[in-house]
Amino acid sequence: MAIYKLQINGRSYQADVEPDTPLLWVLRDNFGLVGTKYGCGIAQCGACTIHLNGEATRACVLPVSAVGKSKVTTIEGLSATGNHPVQQAWDKMDVPQCGYCQAGQIMTAAALLKRNPRPSQSEIDDTMTGNLCRCGTYHRIREAVKLASMSTTPAGATKSSKTR
Repeated sequence: MAIYKLQINGRSYQADVEPDTPLLWVLRDNFGLVGTKYGCGIAQCGACTIHLNGEATRACVLPVSAVGKSKVTTIEGLSATGNHPVQQAWDKMDVPQCGYCQAGQIMTAAALLKRNPRPSQSEIDDTMTGNLCRCGTYHRIREAVKLASMSTTPAGATKSSKTR
């Protein structure tokens, strides 16, 4: 075992685990951050998606020893109040059915909108295709990502202060 110091959701954590322990299990079992779900265990379904330095990453296949000084964000850290534009769009579009995949879906969508605030339909589809939804709410997921993209400000853009 080895001690790993991790930066998760803006806080410091420490775990004494085997180097090959998947980050998913460290998050869930050691730190109680259970919003990130176990789906397939082979990075094929996206339920375990977290952000590693802002990039969508599958925590089920990421050994804790590979995290290093990277900043980890889980669904619990996406927004302290649950008011991230993707979370609000999820609610408005009534996306959740069973809810199992939604943390991974939301994290993938949030990473997409961070690097591309105005994605095209095909960019949304290409990005979200790696996240499976066993309830088949793909249309509502796509609409929620589009709605969230209208709520985000493109990087470098300034909002007009004109009012009429």
